[in-house]
Amino acid sequence: MEFLENLITFIENSGPLGVIFACGLMTVESIIPMIPIVALITINMLVMGKLIGFIVSWFFTCLGCIMSYFIFRNGFGNKFDNLTEDKELIKKYKKILKNISTGKLVLIIAMPFTPAFVVNIVAGLIKMDFKKYLTALLIGKLSMVYFLGFIGTSLVDSIKDPFIIIKIVVIMAIVYLIYFILNKILKLDQI
Repeated sequence: MEFLENLITFIENSGPLGVIFACGLMTVESIIPMIPIVALITINMLVMGKLIGFIVSWFFTCLGCIMSYFIFRNGFGNKFDNLTEDKELIKKYKKILKNISTGKLVLIIAMPFTPAFVVNIVAGLIKMDFKKYLTALLIGKLSMVYFLGFIGTSLVDSIKDPFIIIKIVVIMAIVYLIYFILNKILKLDQI
């Protein structure tokens, strides 16, 4: 707890440098999860205000996820293909994951309990279509960042309150509705 208080104080007292540092932490956290994302989002919202903190957290966590996707797609994707080319079970799961609908991917990303770095790594290694990945990421992260930032600083405390669970379900339903509408307009599942 003292570490987080010191981090908040540092970011608040460092002016623009503190904000840049907070943005950098959000980006790096999506690639290498060192600090719980709930702490970083909460710090951003406390220091920058709820709206700006939300936007900054959403943007920089998405940026980090995209960077992670490309690191694993371009850096390890071919090696992964070579290592798994004779493994039928892995090929089967790669095909399933590659063909997952954008809507299901949105829901996976939107869940605050899903480790983003794992989704990024898998999407990069299997060379998932970037347009599908990006669409799901940008939509899914909206509710995830909202939940972690606005609903509470502790997932354990949030789960104990039934009203918050109802809010989570409503938020996820709204995210899925947004996906459904965009799918009708942009035909995302055909990507």
